[in-house]
Amino acid sequence: MISIICVYNDEEILNRFLLESLKHQTKEYELILLDNRENQFKSAAEALNHGGMISNGKYLMFVHQDVALCTDDTLENFEKALESLPDTGIASVAGKLNRRGVVTNVKHGDNFKPAGRFQITEPKKVQTVDEVLIIIPKKVFEDFKFDEDVCDNWHLYAVDYSLSMKKLGLNSYVIPSNVYHKSNGISSYNKEYYRTLKKILKKHKNSYLFIYTTMDNWSTLLSLNFQRETLWRKFNTFLDIVSENL
Repeated sequence: MISIICVYNDEEILNRFLLESLKHQTKEYELILLDNRENQFKSAAEALNHGGMISNGKYLMFVHQDVALCTDDTLENFEKALESLPDTGIASVAGKLNRRGVVTNVKHGDNFKPAGRFQITEPKKVQTVDEVLIIIPKKVFEDFKFDEDVCDNWHLYAVDYSLSMKKLGLNSYVIPSNVYHKSNGISSYNKEYYRTLKKILKKHKNSYLFIYTTMDNWSTLLSLNFQRETLWRKFNTFLDIVSENL
């Protein structure tokens, strides 16, 4: 069984997307909703750790409130894919292996555009996954929670988890999905995002030369301030274009 854990701050969005899409799922599930309309939780890591600890499923699915499962057998297909991947640390519906673009079947935004460059028909191993919808085996979560010190806001907690899983000999996967995400995928790079990113680069610098995320690519050797400079970002974008056309 999958436990579905969602921290929400907009009940109308929650009902219209996630909850409506769960009504006809062919697979039994447990639903844990964490009401954060009054900011009870200071971070996603804190909220999701709480939800995960009170869950009972074999797999824990942490999902955004504005996500819809597009077919009635989506949960069933998720579980079948996970059963075939015994080395899973974390799985998602979107992720990135290297510079060559986002791996995902998700559609997003008002125009239902593909959220990534590479669509898949079977699970794909990646370096990091996106936070929109992630699944962690309960037996893994029992031993390894989200890092509330490094990820002390609402950003990059799945990226950090993916990188940590690899150190434990477990893998991160993108699994084929029939999922819609209301958000158009445009990241809100803000002070909190960069503060968390800086801590992640420091935490993992001895294990990774580059960290690839669905929003951007980062070197663990160069200072974050330098990587945010316009010229470097243009060069980084150029490298992405070259890589995607190889």
